[in-house]
Amino acid sequence: MAYDREGYAPWSLTRKAGVQSATVDGDIKVPQYIQPVLDTGFVDEKGDWKGTKSSDEVFIAFDSHLAIPNSGVMLTPQAVSDNVWPLDMTGYNDVIIAIKPNNGGAVKIDAVMGPDSHSFANLSPVDAAKRIEIAGRFDVPASLQTAFYDSAQTLTADVWNIFLLQGMLANQKLLQFKVTNTDLGESNFEFAFMRIV
Repeated sequence: MAYDREGYAPWSLTRKAGVQSATVDGDIKVPQYIQPVLDTGFVDEKGDWKGTKSSDEVFIAFDSHLAIPNSGVMLTPQAVSDNVWPLDMTGYNDVIIAIKPNNGGAVKIDAVMGPDSHSFANLSPVDAAKRIEIAGRFDVPASLQTAFYDSAQTLTADVWNIFLLQGMLANQKLLQFKVTNTDLGESNFEFAFMRIV
């Protein structure tokens, strides 16, 4: 049940003692009720609104590559209709990769810098398709190390093969994955992605 309660301000003892020249009313109405607050973002030091990130609810950046031969290389996501490429992980910790080949076999997967047609924040051009390197996160030593590289991942044909990458690509801008067909024979591939806060 909501109600208002009167509380005394710290300076009100003198007023209650009878000094009539106090300039402030010593009785302060303190609201005594619960009110929910929704935090949707903040205004930064430049006065720009920055919304709070939320996890993708569904997979995004669906991408297809057709008739990729053995040793063929794909960069994904590529330019797709939902304008989410290259992946921007700013404000996100984890990314889920989904790959659906039409043949079974193995691929190499490498986290790389996105295309030089886009800037990394305000820097352009970038070293496109270069392996992303990091230092100082979790158990990574201080020297630069490969952020994510899987030299042989076996995929099952005609189903979504799903991989969760936790933390290693957090806040990475301009992210793509370089996927190499190592022994599937000629194959079609579908890709999709989901970012997690």
